[in-house]
Amino acid sequence: MLRESSKSDGDIPVTVVADNRRAHHDYHIIEVIEAGIALQGTEVKSLRLGRVNLREGYAAVEQGEVFLYNVHISPYEEGNRFNHEPLRRRRLLLHRREILRLSGLTRQQGMTLVPMRVYFKRGRAKLELALARGKKLYDKREDLARKDAQREIERALRGKE
Repeated sequence: MLRESSKSDGDIPVTVVADNRRAHHDYHIIEVIEAGIALQGTEVKSLRLGRVNLREGYAAVEQGEVFLYNVHISPYEEGNRFNHEPLRRRRLLLHRREILRLSGLTRQQGMTLVPMRVYFKRGRAKLELALARGKKLYDKREDLARKDAQREIERALRGKE
């Protein structure tokens, strides 16, 4: 599942470990922020193997710190007694000003912090965290209809050439 990609950070190589594709379906993404993750040794090894699930994950601001919840990082197979707990809460590394800003924004009704992507950048594990608002069922249906219409248009254009 690991793949090389280039982000908007110039020519810094980025190895993407996991994507949360479901997030675009369930949320209106308002803003995306890069955060570091405080990990234990065996968690890093499991991440490098691509053994992470972001689907049910979310982040919350508590007492001036941001924590990541419900992100499953599988135990490292060769970690024996030093292995980590798969669903433990993990601290996210952000600047104080960013934390205060996120704290104020998440207090607004319906706003949440959703993990979008985990990747390695310059050997460090990073998390793309999105400030998002949940979609209603009719919003999801509207998006699906728009995508289907776009797909039909592209298919028709390909047929004419």
